[in-house]
Amino acid sequence: MFLGACNHSLQHAPETAARLAMRLALFEPDIPQNAGALIRLGACLGVPVDIVEPCGFVFSDRHLRRTGMDYLDHAALRRYDSWQAYRRERPQGRLVLLTTQAPLCYQDFAFAPDDALLLGRESAGVPEEVHAACDARVRVPMRAGLRSLNVALAAAMVLGEALRQTGLLGAVVEESGQTAAISGDDDARG
Repeated sequence: MFLGACNHSLQHAPETAARLAMRLALFEPDIPQNAGALIRLGACLGVPVDIVEPCGFVFSDRHLRRTGMDYLDHAALRRYDSWQAYRRERPQGRLVLLTTQAPLCYQDFAFAPDDALLLGRESAGVPEEVHAACDARVRVPMRAGLRSLNVALAAAMVLGEALRQTGLLGAVVEESGQTAAISGDDDARG
């Protein structure tokens, strides 16, 4: 499905992503298909992905590979043994939690280039200790009575806005200097 056109390609190597400051951080992900989709999102948009373990699946699980496809090889990925290790070793910058419990809509938040967007477990979100450690909390507005969006969809929406606000998407695009269409299908034509 064709979603739109850009003036430049978003192709880049993991080292390009590593130079960009904004990050996605997955707290103890439960579902390998979502983790794979988020790693693919990071690879395609030039955003490093941090995995805070333990995961609810074997990290080399075939479902992770199936969803992430060959994009996993293009991702700037870092794994942390625990929440404590992540807190000690992660790059500087604010930790922004995506949560349905946040009072502030993501469109009303001023993102910074070195923010890490933290996503909780699909089954349980994050514990209170993690909530308390975050610098900010944002939510995606939804209709009343509905529980939540898929974590990968919510991350894509918020990450897109964060990259737009900070101009980081333009930095990845300009570095590649090519033209391509953004599509939801690898065979889409622009």
